[in-house]
Amino acid sequence: MTASPPSPTANWSYPTAIRFGAGRIEELPAACAAAGITRPLLVTDRGLAALPIAATALTLLEGAGLGRAMFSEVDPNPHDGNLAAGVAAYREGRHDGVVAFGGGSGLDLGKLIAFMAGQTRPVWDFEDIGDWWTRADAQAIAPIVAVPTTAGTGSEVGRAGVLTNSQTHVKKIIFHPGLLPSVVICDPALTTGMPRAITVGTGMDAFAHCLEAYCSPHYHPMSQGIALEGMRLVMENLARAVETPDDLEARAHLMSAAAMGATAFQKGLGAVHALSHPVGAVHNTHHGMTNAVFLPTVLAYNRPAVETRIAAAAAYLGIDNGFDGFMEAVIALCAELGVPPTLTALGVVEPDLAALAEMAAQDPSCGGNPMPLDAATLADLYAQAL
Repeated sequence: MTASPPSPTANWSYPTAIRFGAGRIEELPAACAAAGITRPLLVTDRGLAALPIAATALTLLEGAGLGRAMFSEVDPNPHDGNLAAGVAAYREGRHDGVVAFGGGSGLDLGKLIAFMAGQTRPVWDFEDIGDWWTRADAQAIAPIVAVPTTAGTGSEVGRAGVLTNSQTHVKKIIFHPGLLPSVVICDPALTTGMPRAITVGTGMDAFAHCLEAYCSPHYHPMSQGIALEGMRLVMENLARAVETPDDLEARAHLMSAAAMGATAFQKGLGAVHALSHPVGAVHNTHHGMTNAVFLPTVLAYNRPAVETRIAAAAAYLGIDNGFDGFMEAVIALCAELGVPPTLTALGVVEPDLAALAEMAAQDPSCGGNPMPLDAATLADLYAQAL
């Protein structure tokens, strides 16, 4: 019997300090020390808080004399109410840093708690618009250690967090360079217990990040190359991880792809995310799975602007027949993984397409789409995907 390949292990310093490899959760206390954290608040979502991996992290912290404090009032699509409660818990516990632990929800909210705990202005003053980030007191941002437990958003290497306005149901991107965690622990063993649907949804989220960054018309050759390799890692390993959940090599490659997608989308995102954000905010759907539903529709719309570029990607990925072959491969992957083929199948009931389209038109992701977008075009794309 041939032994399975070893799961990769490495230390990286791009785009931040990353300790990558199975079992490296054991280094959580050392990561806190490297970040200068002595009283961490572990931030995670409600579901994860009850699982053994969260208990393990807390035990590691407690064993190193760092306390055993956790905040888990985090919804699947975090909102300003979650943030206010988290900031209150941080201040009341007199913490000096955050361990952001979990999928995109826990990571984003953990980062935003560390960011907002020392600020005096409302969070919406730091939306990713122009130089609004300069309004923040950079010296008041608490250090962050990030520990992803899914392989999708890549928020562990991002300088932003997504937050829903509970009054308007609009998702906003809050940006500041200080939101980039000081230290990241990427331990693929933490992802083996994910439910099948979460493995699929997070993996397709990573793929969407890479694909949209690759298609963005902005000039950023470094992101372009990262996005291309990230797509390969997802296409070659996602079905494998779904079929064999404890395949650490496949899980490791997906965890790399997630970080690569979030690094690559400095180049831009596009219509997939612009369409997905309002649906998630209003209908509370899983972000990555919602992205996956929109992929074929947006690829077809963007074809006039990206056909040559996608043909080059297809060649790199070993896919015949250029753009058409690439489209067929994406649709086939979604079908193999059980991605809902329509918004209706995803569970979106009686949507107000005009209202969603107006929200999508205001999403900053529109600026990275290779074809022009307006509310009418976005409404038509929603109707096609419905």
